[in-house]
Amino acid sequence: MCEKLTIGRRLPSLNGLRAFEAMGRLGSATRASVELGVTPSAVSRQVQALSVALGVRLFDGPRHALTLTPEGRRLLEGLTAGLDTLAGAVRSVRVDPEATVAVHASLAVKWLIPRLGDFERRHSDLTLHLRDLPVTAMRQREADLVVRFLDRPQMDQAGVQQLAPNHIGLVVRPDQQDRMDELPRLSTSSHLRGWRDWEALSGRSVPGRGERTLSHLHYVLDAAVTGLGVAVLPWILVSDAVEKGELAAPFGFVADGGGLAAVSMSDQPAHPVRTVGLWLKAQAAATAARVPLQT
Repeated sequence: MCEKLTIGRRLPSLNGLRAFEAMGRLGSATRASVELGVTPSAVSRQVQALSVALGVRLFDGPRHALTLTPEGRRLLEGLTAGLDTLAGAVRSVRVDPEATVAVHASLAVKWLIPRLGDFERRHSDLTLHLRDLPVTAMRQREADLVVRFLDRPQMDQAGVQQLAPNHIGLVVRPDQQDRMDELPRLSTSSHLRGWRDWEALSGRSVPGRGERTLSHLHYVLDAAVTGLGVAVLPWILVSDAVEKGELAAPFGFVADGGGLAAVSMSDQPAHPVRTVGLWLKAQAAATAARVPLQT
């Protein structure tokens, strides 16, 4: 007579665990929703259901400023390590010739996607997937590589490969160069110190007439192209627009000490991932080599 078999490990919903881990690591349901490809409300519901199932509070504070409870911190630490191990195990046995790159929307739209035709011509046997990267994220578990701009201290972290040094400069529509003081200074809420950094590095200043803050760098770029103001942006992001004559850079560009970087999610990336990394480095180096430096 067979004895009844029981499962010794009773775990809550895996979706709830993943939602909590992403929310705890990234700091908000909105950022977690970008990584997981669901809505913020779905993330919140999963985390609430997990809290009920465990019988403990995982977050404290108001919705716009949540902090992890001691129980939440312990759970997050274990989950992050466990899910990283799981993702690494999957990557280690994957045989399909594919790679996934997580990248900020602005960098994807204005630099990476316009160059994907070259990648497909050179590597037609390899499938490259793109995923959105939250603004503050340095990693994404579902990705093999994270591509983003990093400051100098961040460039020294483990797993970071510099693709090209970063240069920043002031850009404006060519027919507005003579009246830049009359235009608003455009900036992005994700990088509010851009103007301050450029003024310190270049020794120049353009007062402008007021400020206009937008939510993404590619919004700022498009606003400058349409004549809505003057902006300080990275060369790699605006190189195509400048070379097409859509924008002018009257003062050139200066190095800010940071760089465009690729962050590997594995200590031993598979061959397709190494191929993508080498292609990204070649593309970034070619773009950086054409930067008009400040004289």
